[in-house]
Amino acid sequence: MAKSAYFHIPFCAQICYYCDFNKVFFHGQPVDEYLQAMEKEMKRTMEAFPTDRLDTLFVGGGTPTVLEMKQLDFFLQSIYKHFRFSAAEVEFTFEANPNELSKEKLQLLKEAGVNRLSFGVQTFDDALLKAIGRTHRYEDVIKTIALAKEIGFENISIDLMYGLPRQTVAQFLTDLEIAFSLDVQHISAYSLIIEPKTVFYNLMRKGKLLLPSEEEEAKMYEEAMRQMEMHDYHQYEISNYARPGFQSRHNLTYWNNEEYYGIGAGAHSYVGGVRRANVRPIKKYIAKVEETGFPYLEAHHVTKSEQMEEEMFLGLRKTEGVSKQRFFEKFGMSIPDVFGQAVAREKQKGLLEETETHIRLTQRGKLLGNEVFQAFIGGI
Repeated sequence: MAKSAYFHIPFCAQICYYCDFNKVFFHGQPVDEYLQAMEKEMKRTMEAFPTDRLDTLFVGGGTPTVLEMKQLDFFLQSIYKHFRFSAAEVEFTFEANPNELSKEKLQLLKEAGVNRLSFGVQTFDDALLKAIGRTHRYEDVIKTIALAKEIGFENISIDLMYGLPRQTVAQFLTDLEIAFSLDVQHISAYSLIIEPKTVFYNLMRKGKLLLPSEEEEAKMYEEAMRQMEMHDYHQYEISNYARPGFQSRHNLTYWNNEEYYGIGAGAHSYVGGVRRANVRPIKKYIAKVEETGFPYLEAHHVTKSEQMEEEMFLGLRKTEGVSKQRFFEKFGMSIPDVFGQAVAREKQKGLLEETETHIRLTQRGKLLGNEVFQAFIGGI
């Protein structure tokens, strides 16, 4: 039974040059109709796949905070209408842009039970922010985080990026220093990945995107891991660091290979052993919900072999790794029974290590994670 739900708000005031998520410009879009369609999808989802309670909710995008006050209020009320959860126990996250959260919006979110904010900061360097297509600036981050704390938010996360065009190791170290000074509970640090159909992809193809070398990018990652630990942010996943007790419970749902609902255009869900993907275009999503109550583009029944593969490559993202006992309880087979050769091969390369209870990436393995994950796909 799914205990987590993701809600996708695909609207943005500005499209960032690196972003390939399902998103459109906010202005001129049928936003109200989209939110009404989301409410219908929530209703039908709970009728078809009921759950007694949710433990985590995550609202992402796009930029959920681009919604106007009335729209935000309608959306939040829709969630309460169709999902059950305990306000005292749930983790309820909202993604936000630092320059789009007024005091009124923050108060509305707080009153609606949102208890975790995730800010897309990316960098504190104003020139770099402009170069990657972000609309906020350094001052916006400082002011908005201070305001969120004043209103009573005690679980705040910020996203940083490294490997950005022309970014130096020194610039990234400055970003980390400023991040630590903000005294937030959680920091994500992701390397830039150039995705097709983005502004950066087109610039790269024309030879106009000057990126740091692989060595510089690896140095940034190594520095992130070292500095985070020094400042009491413990790495619990390849790109995520938290103060004790503040790991993202919602994201752990994915890495623990557990089931979850996905509501909205382009959202993915994993319920009843079936992975489903929703249609991406906004108007198609609205039309499909109107026609059938569900916006599914495709559904895939996950086989036992695929579940075991997912258990490995998702679980290895966590620093604790994959639990041997949990694997056996889930599948009735041990990891050596299924993946003995792959594990041995990656251990020999120095990319995996084994404890009594877990199999996990080594420090070097973290730098080559994708290579390790590939070893567990399609080999059963």
